[in-house]
Amino acid sequence: MGVSSTFAGAKIETLLVSNTTSSSMSMSASASPASTGLLCKPVAAVARVKRCHLIKNKRSNSRIINCEVQTIGQKVDSNNVPSASASASASASSLSALEQLKTSAADILCSALRLRHYVERSSIVVIGLSIHTTPVEMREKLAIPEAEWPRAVGELCGLNHIEEAAVLSTCNRMEIYVLALSRHRGIKEVTEWMSKISGIPVSEIRQHRFLLYDNDATQHLFEVSAGLDSLVLGEGQILAQVKQVVKVGQGLVGFGRNISGLFKHAITVGKRVRTETNISAGAVSVSSAAVELALMKLPESSHATARMLVIGAGKMGKLVIKHLVAKGCTKMVVVNRSEERVAAIREEIKDIEIIYKPQEEMLRCAAEADVIFTSTASETPLFLKENVTDLPPIYENVGGLRLFIDISVPRNVGSCVNDLETARVYNVDDLKEVVAANKEDRLRKAMEAQAIIGEESKQFQAWRDSLETVPTIKKLRAYAERIRTAELEKCLSKFDDDIPKKSRKAVDDLSRGIVNKILHGPMQHLRCDGSDSRTLSETLENMHALNRMFSLETQISVLEQKIRSKVEQNQK
Repeated sequence: MGVSSTFAGAKIETLLVSNTTSSSMSMSASASPASTGLLCKPVAAVARVKRCHLIKNKRSNSRIINCEVQTIGQKVDSNNVPSASASASASASSLSALEQLKTSAADILCSALRLRHYVERSSIVVIGLSIHTTPVEMREKLAIPEAEWPRAVGELCGLNHIEEAAVLSTCNRMEIYVLALSRHRGIKEVTEWMSKISGIPVSEIRQHRFLLYDNDATQHLFEVSAGLDSLVLGEGQILAQVKQVVKVGQGLVGFGRNISGLFKHAITVGKRVRTETNISAGAVSVSSAAVELALMKLPESSHATARMLVIGAGKMGKLVIKHLVAKGCTKMVVVNRSEERVAAIREEIKDIEIIYKPQEEMLRCAAEADVIFTSTASETPLFLKENVTDLPPIYENVGGLRLFIDISVPRNVGSCVNDLETARVYNVDDLKEVVAANKEDRLRKAMEAQAIIGEESKQFQAWRDSLETVPTIKKLRAYAERIRTAELEKCLSKFDDDIPKKSRKAVDDLSRGIVNKILHGPMQHLRCDGSDSRTLSETLENMHALNRMFSLETQISVLEQKIRSKVEQNQK
C-alpha cells in the first residue's frame, strides 16, 4: 500500500514519448500527428502511462492519489507493427522523449513522496447494517450480545489490516468501527469475518451494508449518539448504548486511542444535542414508540380497558411498562423468569397494579391479553403459529385482533403468526409508522442538531490530525535533548570535579531554557488543534520540512510495517 508500492520505481508499463510541438515540427511530413515513438517495446500498438494526481473528497475531506492509465493512439499496420514514418520519428525523438519521461516520472515521485502521509494514514471506517438498509432477519443473525463484544474486538484486531475496533450492536443496528491500516483490505477482512460469525454469504452482506470513512464515519456516529439516525428522533437509549461501548472497551487492547476517542466524543455530542435542542420531546425510545404503535392499532375507546401483557422485565420491558403508565394504563401483567425485577419495578412505580406471572404461565397469560409486548433475550421464538392458533378470540371492542409488539432482536415472535386471521405481529421495523407521524418536527430538530454535530466533527478531526505530528515532535525533542546533554557534559568536563551542585543545576537549567525557547517556534508550527488558522496541509508541510532539516527520518512506512508484523504474527 502507499506510494512505496504504487510508485515503485515510477512504474510505467510502456514508456511514452509525448508528441510535443517542437518534436512535431521536426517530424517528416508523412508522420501522423497522432503517432508516437515507443521505447523498449516497439511492437506495442498503444502506449500507456500512469498519471497520478491528488484528489480531494469534498464530503469526507480525505485525500487520495488517483492513478489512471492514459492511452495514446498510434498508427499501426496490419501486422501490429508501427509504420515506417512512426519508427523514424521515434528514432529522432527518443532521446528528448526519454529525458521528458525521466523528468515527468521524477515530478510524480516527488509529489507522491510529499503525499505519502495522506495515502498511508490509517482510516476510521464503519461497516454497518441498520434498520434503514437491512431486514431484521439478517440483523438478528449478525447481532453480537454485549458479553461477546470483547471477544469480537479481539478477533477483529487480529485481522491483518485492523488496528483498533469497537462493536455497536443494538436491536436497530449492527455497526463495526475500525481503524484500518488499509481501507479496502480492512473492509474485505471485516466483511468476511461478519460472514463467518453469522453464516450469511459475503455477497449478501455487501448488498445490504453501508460503508463510511473518516469524517463521514465520525459524523455518522455523532448522529447515532444524538438520536438522529434512530427510528424515533432523539431516542435516549442509543446514547446509553454508546456509553456502554466505552465502558466495555475500557482496558481492551483493541479499543485504542482513535476509536475510544471517537466514542467518547460521540457521548459528548449526544449529551450536548439533547441539552441544547428539543430533540427529546415526544416518543424518544423504541419502547415508547412500541406503546404508541399499539395505541394507534387499538380503537381509541379501548385504550383504558385493553388487557396488556409485558413479557420480559429487563431494561426494554421496564421502559414499556413506564410508557404504558404514562399513557394511562393502570393494570398489566408481567411475565418474567424471576419476580425480583418485577417487584423492583412495582416498588418504583406506585399506585399501578402490576401482576407478576412466572415464565411457565406465559401461554395462559397470552390467552387473556389483547396486546402482548415481548422484550426478552431469548434466542428462540416464544410464539410460533401453533402456539397462537388455539388462543381464544379477541373482542371486537378492542379491534378483534390480538396484537404482538415484538421489540426484541432476535425476534421473540415468529413472522408465521401473521398468517393467522386472529393476530397481527409488529417488530422493530414496523415502528417506522410512529416516526412518520412526526416527520416535519423531526426535520426541524435535526437541522438544529446537525449544526452542533458539524462543530464537534471539526473539533474531533482537529484532535485526530494533531496526533499525526506527535512522532515528529517526540523525535525533535529527543534530537535536541541529545545535543543539549552532549554539549552540557563537554562544558562541565572542562571544570574541576568539585564544581558545586548549585552551579551544575544553574548551567543545566540554562541549557534547558535555551533549547525550549529555540523549539518553541517549530513546535507551534506543528500544532493542528483548531486553535489557529493553520491548515492541516500547512502543518504537514512543516512536519516534513523539520524531518528533512534535522534528519529525523520519521518512518513514513509505519503502516506497512504494522501490517507486515501482523501478518507474520498470524502465520505463526
